[in-house]
Amino acid sequence: EVRLMESGGGSVQAGGSLTLSCTSSGATFDDDMAWYRQAPGDECEFVAIISRDGTTYYAYSVKGRFTIPQDNAENTVNLQMNSLKHENTAAYYCAHADVQYGLGSECADPETPDFNDWGQRTQVTVSS
Repeated sequence: EVRLMESGGGSVQAGGSLTLSCTSSGATFDDDMAWYRQAPGDECEFVAIISRDGTTYYAYSVKGRFTIPQDNAENTVNLQMNSLKHENTAAYYCAHADVQYGLGSECADPETPDFNDWGQRTQVTVSS
């Protein structure tokens, strides 16, 4: 079973940086890949996406501060986060970008059919 796994989360002060990594336990990424996040009490929201041809797109709130590098290692998609703000505190998930469930509700809901297309989350905490 191919699974996604995030790493790189942690605690950082506002203005700091973190790099999250998403790795696949099996096949090489052949889908558009995306990053999502969910803060306590909030809905799952889109953060960034990279398509198979390398095109990237970012949520307005992170544009200019977050970057998905073009030179990711095989089976890895990174998210470089700079100038972090307290409101960026959340659990961050990577997922296949074609997931049908989650956005606007709960990221990686185990009750949904595409649960296995999500990673297992990594926590980012930004202190102000």
